[in-house]
Amino acid sequence: PRLSIKGGSLGLGGGRLGTVKSQRASLSLGRWSLWLLQLRLVLPSASAQALSYREAVLHTGDCINDGSTEANLYRLLELDPPPEQDMEDRGARKPLSFTVKETVCPRTSQQPPEQCDFKENGLVKQCVGTASLDRSDDQFDLNCN
Repeated sequence: PRLSIKGGSLGLGGGRLGTVKSQRASLSLGRWSLWLLQLRLVLPSASAQALSYREAVLHTGDCINDGSTEANLYRLLELDPPPEQDMEDRGARKPLSFTVKETVCPRTSQQPPEQCDFKENGLVKQCVGTASLDRSDDQFDLNCN
């Protein structure tokens, strides 16, 4: 199966307070915020408004799971090195390339993909596309095969 996300949003959806969707989004946002804080302690970014290459890949990886109709979550398997381009121009769209693999966690679970084991003989997908490293530009183009 082929997954294609075009013009996706990196933001987490909201909703009315008290709804299952907003509760799920709040839980997801809380886990994501904690994870990003830990990542920043290890890999400080050059600018508070800029995403690192790895953060941009992780954002798009979350969107793969959010937009998927497949049974299980996917998790980052391999991060291809960023191209040798000027990574300082954060507003310009940058090529992304990474591999994800199916995990044992059902897509409907509240489990963060990082805590899920890879599924034995799970599907592996190579993802390529472009994204901006500017946090204010949440648009990206991504194809995963």
